[in-house]
Amino acid sequence: MKYNVRHSRTFPDRRTAGRDLARALNRYSGRGDVLVLALPRGGVPVADEIARFLGAPLDILIVRKLGVPGQPELALGAIASGGARAVNDEIVEALGIDPAIVDAIADRERMEILRREQAYRGDRPPIQVAGKVVIVVDDGMATGATMRAGVRALRALQPARLVVAVPHAPTDTCASLSAETDELVCLEMPEPYVAVGRWYQDFPQLTDAEVREILGHAAAGRSA
Repeated sequence: MKYNVRHSRTFPDRRTAGRDLARALNRYSGRGDVLVLALPRGGVPVADEIARFLGAPLDILIVRKLGVPGQPELALGAIASGGARAVNDEIVEALGIDPAIVDAIADRERMEILRREQAYRGDRPPIQVAGKVVIVVDDGMATGATMRAGVRALRALQPARLVVAVPHAPTDTCASLSAETDELVCLEMPEPYVAVGRWYQDFPQLTDAEVREILGHAAAGRSA
């Protein structure tokens, strides 16, 4: 079974959700091949609690949509941290988009990813995912579009196992996304879902500075 269903509840905050989620991932504790990746910004404190509990490294996964020229709301694919990208060939072929244009769009978004990684990570290099059990974390999923794009892009980096972990998400989103992962762990599947923030009592917007601080502390802990 790829995911668990329990009664719907709200979480006090993201860190409480992260601790609850960490216990559901206990089987990955103490292993040297586990990496926790957070979708910033909201997924970072959730993932931080999971990484602490499992004794695993923490890093970020930034995902950028590749928008169709002239129709930026329509995604032809996505690119993620590490340069991995996933392209919807059906959309590219149906719209007759030149591969060179796709490359140009990807290059532009890659530069934005690098800029954001520099803002969050500083001079620390990204943690390699090849051959690792990678647990990708967010603070919740509505449609799951960003997580799906990240999962598809990560596959190109050849992780040994790809796990998605979220405190809550709609049932249909979990069912759809579980088909693209090796495992999906979701504690709550409330209906109607409406929005991620609805299922937290305290749901502040995180700043870039808070993300940098969390990642910095995690890196310092690894060094120690």
